[in-house]
Amino acid sequence: MAAKKSKRVSGMLVVKRKGHNESFDERKVYASCYFACLTSHMKKGEAEKLCAKVAQDMRKWLKGKKHVNSQHIFEAMAEIIRKYDEEVAFMYETHRDIS
Repeated sequence: MAAKKSKRVSGMLVVKRKGHNESFDERKVYASCYFACLTSHMKKGEAEKLCAKVAQDMRKWLKGKKHVNSQHIFEAMAEIIRKYDEEVAFMYETHRDIS
């Protein structure tokens, strides 16, 4: 099952590491979670369910924010994933180091 169409958080801007702004794209949240799940040898169906929950939790976390730093998104994602699966959270946190 592919990621659902992006549910944009209205007007949300992400301040990237190099200082430029970019519109928030929920597909990136789902994709990075999904990659961490598969890297942790999770079955695709399980990964899809977990990432849907993570994306929903991220929408709640972002609600009401007009802009957010990409590092804060990264940290929030790691915390949210960790409440569902410790190993996937570890893979998510360390993927920057190996890419």
